Amino acid sequence: MTLIPEHPDPLDPAASLFEPEGEEPQHDSAPATPAESLHGPGPVPVTVAEPAAEVAVEIPQEPLSLPQGKIIAVVNQKGGVGKTTTTLNLGAALVEHGAKVLLVDFDPQGALSVGIGFNPNALEATVYDLLLDSSITFQDVKVSTKVEGLDLIPANIDLSAAEIMLVSEVAREQLLKRALEAAQPDYHYILIDCPPSLGLLTVNALTAAETVVIPLETEYFALRGMALLVDTIEKVQERLNPELKIEGIVATMLDSRTVHGREVLSRVTDAFGDKLFKTVIHKTIRFAEAPVAGETILTYAPSSAGAQEYRDLAREVMSR
Repeated sequence: MTLIPEHPDPLDPAASLFEPEGEEPQHDSAPATPAESLHGPGPVPVTVAEPAAEVAVEIPQEPLSLPQGKIIAVVNQKGGVGKTTTTLNLGAALVEHGAKVLLVDFDPQGALSVGIGFNPNALEATVYDLLLDSSITFQDVKVSTKVEGLDLIPANIDLSAAEIMLVSEVAREQLLKRALEAAQPDYHYILIDCPPSLGLLTVNALTAAETVVIPLETEYFALRGMALLVDTIEKVQERLNPELKIEGIVATMLDSRTVHGREVLSRVTDAFGDKLFKTVIHKTIRFAEAPVAGETILTYAPSSAGAQEYRDLAREVMSR
């Protein structure tokens, strides 16, 4: 007679927890099904829980805090790298995220003014007057754009004479800074579109700014000029604006189909590390079409990849 302990060891594989005490186990000739091996012979109803239906949950993005009157200079001495495109569309994207933004066209070509739908030659007052006429305030020269919350201080070819006129001015590098001080309480961000040079206008912008955003075309010649630009920024830090910092470098006009574009992007990543924004602006015809319509890409093609890239860039700028 086989003795079964009253309290079988649960760790003993030979012990059964389901056999009645004092009875021999019963075995049918047919092999036991998995259910029978646990519950004895005979059909046993098995309840299977239905899998929970998948529910798409949209995780809301955490709201970011807004600064007061933060001045950002968009700078690169090389032309055609996307400075104006970045200034315009980054400003519009910041507005979408709840900021109030002032754009400053500081390029005598007036591309920023044209790109947002203005004829700068038809305007009575521009940033040139703001710099050289102490009786004029930013309220006299600013204009409202079609994007609510986005204002502009325009520029035209008159600004090209400013560098000559400023030579004899006292503290000539700080004229723009003083002119924008009155605007800072009214805006969260002030973005300055700088000319493609490292002359007195760009130095004025760097002296006024808290941080610098550098659009960098993913092309070899654009990469070569970075050393000179960084050197200029460091000189302004030493002599005029110790608080100036590089906000970040944004890779622009990337054609990911080309090996060259990918190689330049890799080199920029290695060289600048965390200073490089994670968002990369890819080349698209939408960036050329939007200024013709006098619009930002966020209003001209709001669902395009380019518009989303500038929204992502805006969140990166706000989180830094």
